Amino acid sequence: MKEATGELNMTVITVVAIAAVAAFFYAFLWPAIQSGLSRNTCTNSGGTYNGQTKCCTYADGTTECEDDETE
Repeated sequence: MKEATGELNMTVITVVAIAAVAAFFYAFLWPAIQSGLSRNTCTNSGGTYNGQTKCCTYADGTTECEDDETE
């Protein structure tokens, strides 16, 4: 019975550790990755990216923001 309890404890520790790593990734790393992708996509399309407003302005005067639903 002690061996089964030990395996259960290791399973719980593993699940908690995976959840902690996933939460760290989602909270801290993913926003930086997403912002970098948006900036690179904008500049590769010939636009100027504004990080504060999260908008891309093109040479023809059109502006596209991340919050816009239209694509």
